[in-house]
Amino acid sequence: MRPEILYSLFTPVTRLKGIGPNLGRLIERAIGNNLVDLLWHLPVGIIDRRYRPPVAEAQPGSIATLTVTVDAHWPPASSRMPYRVRCSDDSGSIVVTFFRAKGDWIEKILPLGSTRVISGRVESFNDQLQMSHPDHIAAPDDAEGAEAILSVEPVYRLTAGLTLKTLRKAADAALARTPELPEWLEDSVLQRQRWPGWRAALDALHHPQESADIDLGHPARRRLAYDELLADQLALALIRQRNRSQGGRAITGDGSLRDKVLAALPFKPTAAQAQAMAEVSGDMASNRRMLRLLQGDVGSGKTLVALMAMLTAVEAGSQAALMAPTEILARQHAATLTRMLEPAGLAPLLLTGRDKGRAREKLLAAIADGSAPIVIGTHALYQDDIVFRDLAMAVIDEQHRFGVEQRMSLASKGRGVDILVMTATPIPRSLMLAGYGDLDVSYLREKPAGRQKIATSVISIERLGETAAAVGRALASGTKIYWICPLIEESETSDLAAVEERHAMLRTMFVERVGLLHGRMKAAERDRVMSDFAQGSTDLLVATTVIEVGVDVPAATIMIIEHAERFGLAQLHQLRGRIGRGADASTCLLLYAGPLGETAKARLTIMRETEDGFRIAEEDLRLRGAGEMLGTKQSGLPEYRVADLAIHGELLAMAHDEARLILHRDAELMQQRGAALRTLLYLFERESAIRYLKSG
Repeated sequence: MRPEILYSLFTPVTRLKGIGPNLGRLIERAIGNNLVDLLWHLPVGIIDRRYRPPVAEAQPGSIATLTVTVDAHWPPASSRMPYRVRCSDDSGSIVVTFFRAKGDWIEKILPLGSTRVISGRVESFNDQLQMSHPDHIAAPDDAEGAEAILSVEPVYRLTAGLTLKTLRKAADAALARTPELPEWLEDSVLQRQRWPGWRAALDALHHPQESADIDLGHPARRRLAYDELLADQLALALIRQRNRSQGGRAITGDGSLRDKVLAALPFKPTAAQAQAMAEVSGDMASNRRMLRLLQGDVGSGKTLVALMAMLTAVEAGSQAALMAPTEILARQHAATLTRMLEPAGLAPLLLTGRDKGRAREKLLAAIADGSAPIVIGTHALYQDDIVFRDLAMAVIDEQHRFGVEQRMSLASKGRGVDILVMTATPIPRSLMLAGYGDLDVSYLREKPAGRQKIATSVISIERLGETAAAVGRALASGTKIYWICPLIEESETSDLAAVEERHAMLRTMFVERVGLLHGRMKAAERDRVMSDFAQGSTDLLVATTVIEVGVDVPAATIMIIEHAERFGLAQLHQLRGRIGRGADASTCLLLYAGPLGETAKARLTIMRETEDGFRIAEEDLRLRGAGEMLGTKQSGLPEYRVADLAIHGELLAMAHDEARLILHRDAELMQQRGAALRTLLYLFERESAIRYLKSG
């Protein structure tokens, strides 16, 4: 259970004075439901009200705090005109203006002849200083009102209907209820890093005095970022420890099936593939459960490594499963493995959500009785009614589309199941630790022999006509071509409109040879379109990013990506990886609409310079930050509230090492520091890992 000391932080924001149900809903939508969410919602800027000049010296464009006398009220002649109030001090005058405000309210807060302190942005209008709707108005002798005019005010991200004043008060009220917590960091770390205590760090960040105080590199921010990263890495280490302690079983084969498949290959595995196969077979042969990530660039040959692992399980008399995130990718794997397994006299069984009724029952029976030694499927594989006779090896493709819980669900279908997860999206070290800290890692950094370099060009979309003409010449020579249309807005409707418009244009030029593929098609229709493109009469496929992962058409040698400036680097790299898969030279054209921003220009330059997915991944992290690295809200990666991996990457590596050391010294977190670390896990809502510990 959550420690009692944290109870106050996990109470709803509506318990705060002045936060009713309506405001509570706004805060919940923008930030979260509990007081702790207000603590993690850190300022993104400051308003400095310490500039207090005489009126005549106030600089237009500045935030100024002025002490003035109210000289005159000028009500508007019509509702469209502002209400104006003339104020002054010994040096000069300023006009305070209000739009659509009630006159009696203005007379009450700015009584004629009174002295008032006003604070807001100073502007110049017709050579007259002006302040519209001051942020603060108070009498000099009003202690509470004057106190509201802070020297420096934090600025928070808001949502429609939520004011800065309301959110500031709520954050301060949450801080007032925040207890001192037992210190979970060692004194040596705090001293070496010059970090404050946890409570002091929160106070410093919510009450900045300078712009530097909210910087991501400020000691208080780094302290809280490290706390969050340590909680995450400790949770992953606990999961890893639990999985290791469960034990596995030694899986070894006689090589009979693997030898037949390898002998039939038209190429020799690369040194990187051979190394990865050795690492995987070594894990499988041990009594520990294998938990390994196979990280390889587009076209690096991960499928062969996975197949060798699956065949090892089959040689040992057990079963293997491969889970893919989409039906298109599952069917692509089924087609590929069917060809590769033919020399071994095996065929994979494919199970997707599309299988219904008696057909599905027949497939489930084959899985249950073991007559299907290799099973390929989507999320359907870990549903309750799927029963394996003896699942020993689970391969999970495009791991970043799945969470830890999902891969463990598939592993629970067997006894001591070895797990190999794969990704074709190269991941920077910091993100790899964040998402896969519980896994060992194998790398494939080489491309198989025969793969051609892809020539990449960056072209203005104003040359669309020339591009279309070049497509015509390529089609005449028998080339197959992808034409990718972007997501115009965050909606499937506009995405669909863009791709259909381009499809219509190209179809007028090239008639039946043009196909259309997008995510709103039914699965059967998408499969038919892909089949026509791979083996049939379609030679030009106009598509959205639905073809980003897993589609394998070696005859396709040209890719055109329209509005390439709207894509992230990782996505551009994945799309480009759909070509260059055969023996022929390939070309990628990146069409952009100017003017280009600096980030977009940098992305396109990197794409033109390199095909190295690992370099591209590091650049993508640098340019976009961790939050968008693999697209929006990928379930396989944590969403950090305080840490930013583009800035705090070295803290993640430090937390990774510290988490392992902690569990080496105190595996059940039962010592004094262990109790504080349990509090840390609950504070950052990593309860799922705590259930693996003994109570204490």
